[in-house]
Amino acid sequence: MLELLYIHWNANPVMLQLGDFGLRWYSFGFLFAFVFGYLILTRMFKRENVNTQHADSLVLYMFLAVLIGARLGHCLFYEPSYYLTSEHWWEMIIPISDGHFTGFQGLASHGAACGILIALWLFYKRQHINTWWVLDRICIIVALGGAFVRMGNFMNSEIWGYETTLPWGVIFERDHSAGPNPRHPTQLYESISYLLIFAVSMAIYMKKNGKLHNGRLFGWWLVALFMARILLEFTKVRSVDLGQSFFSMGQWLSVPFVLLGLTLVVLSHKGILQEGIYTKGYVEPKKKEKKK
Repeated sequence: MLELLYIHWNANPVMLQLGDFGLRWYSFGFLFAFVFGYLILTRMFKRENVNTQHADSLVLYMFLAVLIGARLGHCLFYEPSYYLTSEHWWEMIIPISDGHFTGFQGLASHGAACGILIALWLFYKRQHINTWWVLDRICIIVALGGAFVRMGNFMNSEIWGYETTLPWGVIFERDHSAGPNPRHPTQLYESISYLLIFAVSMAIYMKKNGKLHNGRLFGWWLVALFMARILLEFTKVRSVDLGQSFFSMGQWLSVPFVLLGLTLVVLSHKGILQEGIYTKGYVEPKKKEKKK
């Protein structure tokens, strides 16, 4: 009887096919997250009387940081034996294998997180806007983006979990390596978790009307998101064999972010993190002249 409740999943990962070009749901979700995130970020900047030209620059920094960081993170954390060779190292940057364009099929969230932190430091050095202030707002959007990306993973029938007898188990028919038995839809677990984190973070921001202690929301966000990742990894099939290790690669990579989040919360409560929006050296950008 339970077999009738299982979900048989065989969705086409390609959303739109135009000749040799195929737009995947994963790519669409990735791009939609940035467009929607840009709209939210712009409204935040306007709400707090910050020049929206900074939002334009910030989104560009974030796009490059996520793409490059996530790609390098996957190559270095999960498949170093393949990419750190003289024959394949260039595929980290140019995704062409055996003469075919494969696209950036491997992206790691921990690499994206590292990339974002580096990009924000560069953004601060150039724009002189308080990094902690930016992080408290960017993290809200990143949670939403993570939800869309995990939905893309579900459409691709990838990153599934262990076999389960629970009634919402999913049989991934397109991926034969998943076998004929239902598995945990870990992609959906993570997507729902990130949506909840986005909703709670946005609610806190709106309730405080943007008047937050710098770094505190970001700190709690790190704890919530990466603790969710640690817990949900117990249902996910490991992509890297770490022998008898209690934690998977994803869990070990999440631990430093949880500790960083707790540290930021403590530092924020002690008043150590710099408050305010701007830092020394800030110069208001010139307004764009309207064409007559």
